[in-house]
Amino acid sequence: MNLVTLLPFIVLIGAMFLMTRSAKKKQQAAAQMRDHMTPGTGVRTIGGMYATVKEIGDDTVTLEVAPGVHAIFAKNAIGAVLDDEEYNRIVHGQAADLTIDTPVVPDDASSLTQSGTEGDAPKLDMGKKDAPQADEPQADAPKGDEPKDGKADGEAGAK
Repeated sequence: MNLVTLLPFIVLIGAMFLMTRSAKKKQQAAAQMRDHMTPGTGVRTIGGMYATVKEIGDDTVTLEVAPGVHAIFAKNAIGAVLDDEEYNRIVHGQAADLTIDTPVVPDDASSLTQSGTEGDAPKLDMGKKDAPQADEPQADAPKGDEPKDGKADGEAGAK
């Protein structure tokens, strides 16, 4: 056998080694993160539920989901351990720093329009049609009890 026939196998084994190595590093980082949990820490489960750690066992964690509501989870079910600022921002809606330099986006679009020049520009037609005038004929309206497509009830549309 020559080196050219062994090259694909060597590349495949090297790729498998690199993938398992990165997966093992991720598992170690997740285990280290779970080891840094303490009672009172805010966490997010792998299902997306936010809770506070109450007790830590060998393989389980007791979480306070709501005031007075406790649930027991496996330690592997903890997806992220959050710092206090992030947990309060997500769960309680409290911002840590209110002096942000980004512009404020209004809740409605009325402040984005020009409010002082109402008589200058005509209003835009937003697709709403006015009621037809009495002197205009209605071309779309069916006449009498006749259906729009000209077929009576019970007639098949096949030729």
